[in-house]
Parts: sequence; C-alpha cells; structure tokens
Amino acid sequence: MAGFQTVLSYLNSAFSRDNIQQLAEKRENWAPGRKLGQGAVIKEGTRLHALWMEHLGKMPPSFQEVFRSIVYHALSTEPPTPITWAWAPSYDYELSIWQSPDTPPTKGGITVLMKSRYPTDAHPAHGTGSFPTSS
Repeated sequence: MAGFQTVLSYLNSAFSRDNIQQLAEKRENWAPGRKLGQGAVIKEGTRLHALWMEHLGKMPPSFQEVFRSIVYHALSTEPPTPITWAWAPSYDYELSIWQSPDTPPTKGGITVLMKSRYPTDAHPAHGTGSFPTSS
C-alpha cells in the first residue's frame, strides 16, 4: 500500500497545474492504441515502476483504456487540464470520474478515483475455489 500511495504522489505532482505542461509535450505517449504506462511518469527500471506496471496490468482492459483516454484528452486541451488521482480499497475494481469545468478566471480539472483491492491481495476470481453445487 505504501508503494501505491507513493505512485499516486508522483502522478499528482506530474499532472498538477504547475507540471502538466511537461507531460503535454509528450502527449502522444497516451495516444489511441498505445499501451497504458508507455508514457510512464514513474522512472522505468525502478521497483516502484515495476509494481505500478503490475497493478496496471491487473486492471480490466476497459479501465486501462479509460485511464489512457482521460490522460490523452487532458493533455490535448489548451492549456492542459490538470488531473488529480486518488485510490481507495474496494472488493473489486471501481472507477469514479468527475470534471469541474473551466470558468473565465480559472482552469477546471479532472479527478479520478480508482478503487481496487490492495495491490498485493489476490482476487477471489483467480483462486482455486468453485461454486457450490447441489445434488
């Protein structure tokens, strides 16, 4: 869990109003058809990057595509739209997204709340159990 919170702190810093322009210059890393994580914010070759990529790989493909497209959209706006990332424990994968609109004096923002099991918890669907049967 501590590693996951560390990843989120890196993401929140990179996608903040002060730093998102640097990512916008590399927005094609999140273009349609690209694998999620190819534009990684976490330094490749580190244990933290390996843990993050493992977690991303466990997410349902539809969630991966939603994350990729949110980032691509945010980096494609002028100026880029900041994203706040949050995580909470949950039985299964869940996703909540909201966007505050731009107003004349301020840029809006996107918030993404992802829910999942703790990164090291096995999911019951991958276990060896079976449904009870009746005779």
